[in-house]
Amino acid sequence: MDTTPVDLSHLFEQLGLDSNDKAISQFIDNHTIGADLAIWQADFWTPAQAGFLKESLEMDANWSELIDLLDTRLRK
Repeated sequence: MDTTPVDLSHLFEQLGLDSNDKAISQFIDNHTIGADLAIWQADFWTPAQAGFLKESLEMDANWSELIDLLDTRLRK
């Protein structure tokens, strides 16, 4: 059983990104997803990050809700 906490900072850790509050805010401020793209299709993800996001959403994994939250925040 996976006991990793499911919050935005841990999602960023899973993606291999800085996970402190300031880094998360800067990432969200500096990146935008177009209306015609799924979150995992954005050009700023590495192939591994995009794969994680896509697979998590397809499997409705524990991360899905946070990925949806991040998706919303990236569509300014």
